[in-house]
Amino acid sequence: MSRRVVITGAGLVSALGDSSESLFAALCEGRRAHAPIQGIDTSGLKSRTGAAIQGFVEKTYLGVKNMRPYDRTARLVLAAARLASDSATLTIDDLKQREAGLVLGTMFCSVRTIAEFDRRAITAGVEYASVMDFANTVINAAAGQTAIWYGLRGLNATICGGLASGLQALGYAADMIRLGRSSLIYAGGGEEFSFEGLLGFERAGWLSTEAECPVPFDSRRDGMVLGEGAALLVLEDSDSAAARGAVVKGEILGHATGFDRSRGKDVQTGAAALERCIRGAMAEARVEPASIGLVSVSANGSTTSDQAEALAIGAALNSRAAAVPVMAVKAALGEPVGAGGALQTIAAIEAMRQGSVPGITGLAETGDSFPLGAVSAFTGPLQASTALITSQGLDGNCCALIVRGT
Repeated sequence: MSRRVVITGAGLVSALGDSSESLFAALCEGRRAHAPIQGIDTSGLKSRTGAAIQGFVEKTYLGVKNMRPYDRTARLVLAAARLASDSATLTIDDLKQREAGLVLGTMFCSVRTIAEFDRRAITAGVEYASVMDFANTVINAAAGQTAIWYGLRGLNATICGGLASGLQALGYAADMIRLGRSSLIYAGGGEEFSFEGLLGFERAGWLSTEAECPVPFDSRRDGMVLGEGAALLVLEDSDSAAARGAVVKGEILGHATGFDRSRGKDVQTGAAALERCIRGAMAEARVEPASIGLVSVSANGSTTSDQAEALAIGAALNSRAAAVPVMAVKAALGEPVGAGGALQTIAAIEAMRQGSVPGITGLAETGDSFPLGAVSAFTGPLQASTALITSQGLDGNCCALIVRGT
């Protein structure tokens, strides 16, 4: 486990931009992607607000090709991979020679395609079910299609850990590089906005029903706003990156993953599970709480998981928790589900690079027992070289990652 894992590129497609710089600028300006849901019949739903990507045109990123075999999740991931390759100055020939891999985190992947395939078979008859749709009815469809498109001949894995999937994918990919099983891996997450996702989250009681959407950590919060997106980081072992003259944008120092046995129902149990992850990640990274200069949280407005995440960070960082700056990208992006952890990581690296921490858009009051003292609705200066990224899922999965900036 002696190999260093560096980040040499990042690509993203989000509701607030398709680059690290444009996303970060939107966060600092306090812009939000929340808007009335369009193109989906919401007549049977209480939640009418979403954070979908508006005007996504895949040919802008992928050229003029037949995109019919690819559903929206795959197209988002393909676009993020193209942007990540450009960021890391990698060509398709480079990827083939290096036997590059891909680890993709997702909660639902192609749930809309699965539903459409089943709906057509039931209503019109099995003979009318689309063979093209059938290829997208497996959870690893987007990862497989991306590997085929770019000729990724190495490790291909799909991580399904709920909202923590994207962060878990980064940790797993980093382990594979440290173990010498790969020298180059694209890692992150992808998820599309869909009626099926909306319906499932609403029936679980996880979506906000307020017209004025509550924000992470705010005492008025009543649930999350569903979003979408795709984000991939290019991970390499440091020797290989140096050999090709790559520009290093960051380094993954350590990670840990865990599970809340109450599955998000008990705040204290959830906090204890994430606290163990944070301590495990810091131990692997060999850093102390005093070294953590920034925390990028997964808080999304949920009543229990936001509180559990705050308590976990407070317990793990001890006295440092009162002063460490905190950013919450989901205040602006909504909940991008499988893409969330990778978007949090990219934003944290950009924050350290630019020396400023975006405010939590709309934050008004946090409550009396809130342990994080440096949360703010306003963008402020930042001096940090090491960041903690946390993910607290609503189904029990949780994860922590330690990243160093450059």
